[in-house]
Amino acid sequence: MNTDTRDFAPPYLPPYEHPPAWIPPHERDHHPDYCSDIERFLPRNISLQRSKTSEQLGFNIRGGREHNCGIYISKVMANSEADRLGLQEGDQILSVNDQNFEAIDHSEAVKILKMNTSIWMVVRYFPYGYNQTYYKGRSPSGAPDSPQAYR
Repeated sequence: MNTDTRDFAPPYLPPYEHPPAWIPPHERDHHPDYCSDIERFLPRNISLQRSKTSEQLGFNIRGGREHNCGIYISKVMANSEADRLGLQEGDQILSVNDQNFEAIDHSEAVKILKMNTSIWMVVRYFPYGYNQTYYKGRSPSGAPDSPQAYR
């Protein structure tokens, strides 16, 4: 895995939320509903190799510019290379092979991911943005806003 870092525009973040009241302060460090580890949310580099383009990627994506959101990992297949490399549901794909994925159409993202055997991605865990992909309202154009998932 590469350690090169890239500069990306900071994401929109929701207002600060206090820790859940039901988690006593002395239990927060080890409670599954509370995480204050900021490094968990920093961009990281993933280098995924496939022997041929017909081989599965090992993950599904959802979102895209037409849905007014980024491209997010929606599922990672167990025991796949993507799983072993640490990809997880809620990871936003920021770039693939130096192509910006922050404002890309879903179909273009699928095309780029499927046409390469060597995939170098910059991703970050961003569950707030990922949860927005489930919004079932209408986009500004009036079209239904329902992000799709593909492998």
